[in-house]
Amino acid sequence: MKCMFCGCIESKVVDSRSTEDGTIIRRRRECLQCGKRFTTYETVENTPILVVKSSGARQVFDPNKVKSGIIKACEKRPVSMAKIDALVESIQKKIYNSLAQEIQSKEIGEMVMEGLKEIDEVAYVRFASVYRSFTDISSFMSELQKMVKNKGE
Repeated sequence: MKCMFCGCIESKVVDSRSTEDGTIIRRRRECLQCGKRFTTYETVENTPILVVKSSGARQVFDPNKVKSGIIKACEKRPVSMAKIDALVESIQKKIYNSLAQEIQSKEIGEMVMEGLKEIDEVAYVRFASVYRSFTDISSFMSELQKMVKNKGE
């Protein structure tokens, strides 16, 4: 690490501490040339993952957009924020663990629906109605009948 005072690249670590959430390591260093101390921070580098929309457009994956959609689906439902956060984190982990640089928006939508089905069926139907663009009552009813059939099995 380059000293900010003299420019020397030789330093020693005097103290290391992680932050409360454990995502950053704070290091106190001492320059071996001038003896002055300075602080550095070490974080994990995230490679951006691109979401390929149905139109072919690409944008950087944003877990906040996923969370916002889930919150809308769960509005006025007995679903705690902790469950929503856990679902978002689970989806985020699946996406980052896939090691792919791009993911289809359809895949993300399917992950959300899979998670919502286990958390709250009404929120699942709300999300599915927007995500799958139900055009009439028959497509909506067919989705409900699939749910009832799967629940019975």
